[in-house]
Amino acid sequence: MIAFIALGSNMGDRNKYLEDAIDLINKRVGRVLKRSSILETKPYGYTEQDNFLNMAIKIDTELSPRDLLKKLLQIEAELERVRLITWGPRTIDLDIIYYGNEIIDEDDLKIPHIDLYNRDFVLKPIVEIDRDFIDPRKNKKVSELLEELNK
Repeated sequence: MIAFIALGSNMGDRNKYLEDAIDLINKRVGRVLKRSSILETKPYGYTEQDNFLNMAIKIDTELSPRDLLKKLLQIEAELERVRLITWGPRTIDLDIIYYGNEIIDEDDLKIPHIDLYNRDFVLKPIVEIDRDFIDPRKNKKVSELLEELNK
């Protein structure tokens, strides 16, 4: 299954955390097909923290959405992610943005990612790697969603 993962880091060696996460995803989750360039962005939500490096990857995985979430949480923990403040500082953040064309609405798993429509730092990298991908909830290309957000 094709999935899109958003990555972010704003603590320590941000580039290394992104690279280490991609390496672990490639080894344990699925083959990385494409990766976006890296954007430096201001914090979202909780703003009293350092800027983030953000990017996205497109992967091919055999894992179910639930198992994919489990593996990504394990990788975050291995890369010293600590959850103290909602939207707070983190070594690495790995979010499932899309999992094929599936729509999942469970308490702890929402695909497409529930807040992606408000986050240009998520949409820009996804548009960079697959501008014609159709969002299953809005039935629009991700490039159109980004245009709407930037209006």
